[in-house]
Amino acid sequence: MLRGTGHGGSDARRRALEHRRSARRRLPGWIWWLLGIFLLVGLILFVLHHNQKEQFRPPVVDNGSEIEEIPHEKVNFTEELLSSTSFARQLADQMTLAKAYVIFAKEHGNLQLAWELSSQIRNCQRLLSEGAVSGRAITQDEAHPIISQLARLIYKAQDAHYDISTTIVTLKSHALALEERAKAAIVQSAEFGQLAAESFPKSLHCLTVKLTEEWLRNQKHRSRSEEQRNSTRLVDNNLYHFCIFSDNVLATSVVVNSTVSNANHPQQLVFHVVTDRIHFGAMSTWFLINDFKGCTVEVRCIDEFSWLNASSSPLVRQLSEVETQGYYYSAGSKNPEREIKFHNPKFVSLLNHLRFYIPQILPNLEKVVFLDDDVVVQKDLTQLFSIELHGNVIGAVETCLESFHRYHKYLNFSHPTISSKIDPHTCGWAFGMNIFDLIAWRKANATSLYHYWQEQNSDLLLWRTGTLPAGLLTFYGLMEPLDRRWHVLGLGYDVDIDDRLIESAAVVHYNGNMKPWLKLAIRRYKYIWERYVNFSHPYIRECMLH
Repeated sequence: MLRGTGHGGSDARRRALEHRRSARRRLPGWIWWLLGIFLLVGLILFVLHHNQKEQFRPPVVDNGSEIEEIPHEKVNFTEELLSSTSFARQLADQMTLAKAYVIFAKEHGNLQLAWELSSQIRNCQRLLSEGAVSGRAITQDEAHPIISQLARLIYKAQDAHYDISTTIVTLKSHALALEERAKAAIVQSAEFGQLAAESFPKSLHCLTVKLTEEWLRNQKHRSRSEEQRNSTRLVDNNLYHFCIFSDNVLATSVVVNSTVSNANHPQQLVFHVVTDRIHFGAMSTWFLINDFKGCTVEVRCIDEFSWLNASSSPLVRQLSEVETQGYYYSAGSKNPEREIKFHNPKFVSLLNHLRFYIPQILPNLEKVVFLDDDVVVQKDLTQLFSIELHGNVIGAVETCLESFHRYHKYLNFSHPTISSKIDPHTCGWAFGMNIFDLIAWRKANATSLYHYWQEQNSDLLLWRTGTLPAGLLTFYGLMEPLDRRWHVLGLGYDVDIDDRLIESAAVVHYNGNMKPWLKLAIRRYKYIWERYVNFSHPYIRECMLH
């Protein structure tokens, strides 16, 4: 019993063990099924993802081999525009033609066509700009749509009778109209510029009025002025004498102030100022109420010179003639075809021509320096008096660094009176800062030479106007050249003078229309003049001169 029971128990255990083994063999099958499904799904996802990457792969990856084969090189866009086979050249040519048709379309009221052309022109400009910035050539695919559209619109414009012949005629009429407008603008600009140059600023007029009022109100000023006339310093040849002929009080003051400020011994300087009757009181008062470092300033009126009359001076005689008065003083008689600047009355002002009468004005002096009222002195001018003139009458700075400033530029050499006596290639020189040997002047009788040439030019055929041509003829063969640094010109018209030349100059000259006391003065030079103006003076403050 016991043995049988043992066999039965062992069989049962064997069957249970086999059952468990069979169960273990079936369980991995389900797992493998699941793993297989997961593997299949993963494979499908991998394939789909791979195809998607291939489809949307960035062009850099695919073009790597192309970049290596054809490297990107920047092109010269200027050469592209000049090349007859480039698309950039075609675009530029069509754009130029389209711009012309835009104007014609607007003139004929076809605003729609003008708008379409303008739109394509902007597209063309944008494409050309992109090409220029990127440095690459414009391709056919980029250029073709714009070229086609422009060609269609240009054909449309030509079909609307804007053909080549019409275009040429219209452009010619436009060119002629613009040329006429340009000529008119030049004449108008010259007239306005000359008017501004001739005008007397309100502030300077205010200063003159206030000084004249004080002259009339204060008897002491008139008494002191008379006393100065008897000063022995005025005829002392051991002192340094300067003469200025002007009706501009402030400009004359700047000349005197700048001269004494840069002199080593200002007390040894004597200034002889001549003005007209209107400005005599103001000029006298200014130099009486202001001290200029101990120098002597004599103010005289041109009316005092009784010898300056029609019988002795051709200029005075010519000024009394109706034709001369009409030429210089009557606006209605001016010919617009002639240069406006030559009608400036200042050119025939007696004050302006007094430089030819210095020996008569200062009969007791031997040497004198003449200064224009539009100069500023930057160095000690007393050294001028020690320069040897070698028997010549005048010392001046030559201006013929270029052929422009030779005698033939100023004088009419087609006239036999000029051509028979004067060399046209003689070097010109400048008025404005000159040393005169009055002994040599009287010996050469230079004032009579001036009268001779004024008589010869009564019909204005030898030269048009001004004092320089008369001076060139009067002192022909009597001029001693000075170092260029004594006198630098052009601050009244030339904006490009070298700063080093200005700094080294003994005298700078604001010759030209842009005087430093006018609003149209060249700003970069104005400070040189203004530093010798006393803006704290009560009269100057009241007249708002700063």
